[in-house]
Amino acid sequence: MSELLLDLEGVCKGYEAPEGGAPVFVLNQLDLKVAPGESVAIIGPSGSGKSTLLNIIGTLDRPTSGKAVFDGQDLLAMDEAGLADVRNRKIGFVFQSHHLLPQCSVLENVLVPTLASDDPALRQGAEDRARKLLDKVGLGGRLSHKPAQLSGGERQRTAVVRALINRPKLLLADEPTGALDRGTSEHLAQLLVDLNKELGVTLILVTHAIPLAERMSRLLELRDGKLAVARPPETKA
Repeated sequence: MSELLLDLEGVCKGYEAPEGGAPVFVLNQLDLKVAPGESVAIIGPSGSGKSTLLNIIGTLDRPTSGKAVFDGQDLLAMDEAGLADVRNRKIGFVFQSHHLLPQCSVLENVLVPTLASDDPALRQGAEDRARKLLDKVGLGGRLSHKPAQLSGGERQRTAVVRALINRPKLLLADEPTGALDRGTSEHLAQLLVDLNKELGVTLILVTHAIPLAERMSRLLELRDGKLAVARPPETKA
């Protein structure tokens, strides 16, 4: 890959063991290179470090050692203020729980990230951008609804639009369909694929849902602290 949005090399993440034992490493010499516009799914056993990896990519956590470069910036060399700036301007997050503010409408929830931005270009036209995105995901008629008035899938679609409102270069999704039924999960999976293609936003997601993972352009498995290309499911003759 000649152009990379994300470049992780030799990333380790260790935690101190109780009673002064040797550190326990969740990530161990992990490498990951992602080009702009890619969609990448990461699967693996529970406790394998998938969410830890996503938190490091999203600047919510720091690795113990290694190299972490995002959009040409060395994340390990940045202070907390610099990391917060990268996180607010260039990265969107979608979690298993939507984390919507119950007292706010759909439109107000989507606009919350713009309040923390000091970029006039992002704040200008934010409401118009929000309305267009909400219409794109089928929520154009729900702008004034509160979260309690929405279905689970509608809440999660609202959370996806909120993650995209500041026009991030990278969208991170941690078990985005984990709390949804099968039909709603499939609808959200297709929405993520469509947004990746239409908006060109790079997508990295962690999931236990293999049907969702298989919709991404790359499928990786995290095991023993490292990433490897996941073996495709066997097909019956």
